[in-house]
Amino acid sequence: MQPIQGAITAIVTPMLNGQVDEQGLVDLIEFQIAGGINGLVPCGTTGESATLDFDEHKRVIELTVKTVNGRVPVIAGTGANNTLEAIELSESAKASGADAILSVVPYYNRPSQEGLYQHFKAIHDAVDIPMVLYNVPSRTVANMLPATVARLAELPGVIGIKEASGSLNQISEVIRLCPDDFILLSGDDFTCMPTALVGGKGVISVTSNIEPAGISAMMAAALSGDLQKANEQHYRLFALMGSMFCYPSPAPAKKALELMGKIKSGEVRLPMTAMDAASIETLTAEMKTVGLL
Repeated sequence: MQPIQGAITAIVTPMLNGQVDEQGLVDLIEFQIAGGINGLVPCGTTGESATLDFDEHKRVIELTVKTVNGRVPVIAGTGANNTLEAIELSESAKASGADAILSVVPYYNRPSQEGLYQHFKAIHDAVDIPMVLYNVPSRTVANMLPATVARLAELPGVIGIKEASGSLNQISEVIRLCPDDFILLSGDDFTCMPTALVGGKGVISVTSNIEPAGISAMMAAALSGDLQKANEQHYRLFALMGSMFCYPSPAPAKKALELMGKIKSGEVRLPMTAMDAASIETLTAEMKTVGLL
C-alpha cells in the first residue's frame, strides 16, 4: 500500500434526482487525481454517509476503488454507532479492495472511553484491514482522549487517526503518546498546516474537493519543512476553507463543484438542504479570490 500521508480528500457523493450520480463520482475522482491528491476517503461525513443506505454506501466505496485502480490509497468510511453495522461495512470495504478504513467515534450513544476502546477493538478483531480512527467531537459529542488512542495504537491493525478536535494540544498529546509510525491526520483544513509542523502526516480535507492542487501543495510544503511556502498556501486558502462551512457541509463543497462544472448538481440529501443566497454569495466571493471562478 502507498503511504497514507499528504492531502487526502473526503470526497463528496454526487447526487442527481435523489440518486447517487455514479458518472459524476467517476469524473470527480479523475479531477482529484489530476490535481495531485494523495488519497481519497469515500463515504466520510462529507460524502453524506449518514444518509446513504447500506447498498449505496457499499457501491460508492466499490466504485471509488475500481476507478482509482491503485493510483492513490482509498480509505473507506465505514464508521457507525452500531458496532455490528461498522463491522459489516468494514467487511464490504475490504471485499471491494479498499486500502484501509476510516472508523468514526460512535455518535449519539456517548460511550465511555472503555466503550470506545471495545468498539474499535471489536472492528479490528473482526476485519483484517488497516484502520484509521476518526475523532470528531463536534459531531459525535464523545471525545476520544489521547490515552484511549494510544491504547488502540497498540493494536497492530490500528495505523492512525483523523483528529478533528481542532485542538493542537490534543493533537500533540496523541503524537506524544503513540508510536513513531502512528499516522496522525488533521481532520480540519484550518489546522492541517500547523498539525504537520508538530508531527502530523497530512489532512483529510473538505476544501480539496474543489482545490486539490492547492491543498496538496500546502501539505507537501509543510511536510518538507518549507514553512514560507506552506504559510503562503495556508493564508491563500484560509478564507476558502472557512467558506466550506458557511452553510452546513457538504452543501458548500457540492455547490462549488457545480459552479466549477465538475459535477452536474450540488444536490444534497435531507436533512441537509441547498445553500441560501447569502451563503452562496460568500462562497462565490472566496472562490473568485483564489481563481476558481
